[in-house]
Amino acid sequence: MIDTPQIAESSAQRAAVIRLTVPRNEIRSVMGPAISDVMAAIAQQGIAPAGPLFSYHLRMDPDVFDLEVGVPVAAPVSPSGRVKPGELPAATVARTVYQGPYEGLGAAWGEFGAWIAKNGHSPRPDLWECYLAGPESSPNPADWRTELNRPLTRAA
Repeated sequence: MIDTPQIAESSAQRAAVIRLTVPRNEIRSVMGPAISDVMAAIAQQGIAPAGPLFSYHLRMDPDVFDLEVGVPVAAPVSPSGRVKPGELPAATVARTVYQGPYEGLGAAWGEFGAWIAKNGHSPRPDLWECYLAGPESSPNPADWRTELNRPLTRAA
């Protein structure tokens, strides 16, 4: 289900983001419009994406998603409607890639979390997904690839 996880250093990435706090069951209805708004705002400012779309979850709650939907950018973005400047943080992360439909992400995160615990790592409350290949690249969900990143606390 997931590739063999690795520990990696992630550099801070400037981004254009929209903050969303929504019930878990509403995420499918708000993601598409948020992505469209982010992409329209950077296009209006003449800024190209500098990486794949992502969702940065500030904390995990079983009932509510508190996240930023965004895209890395090489130049500063000006606030525009719901779109604000943001950043993916620099961190030591556990990282893997899940291949398959978005409906399988919950199970992929469960498998990934088990690997993190089994290998003695302590995750922070935040995490992010980078959408490497999705519906825009193939109609077959088996071809979709999502990079999972879980920041880790540093050992004392």
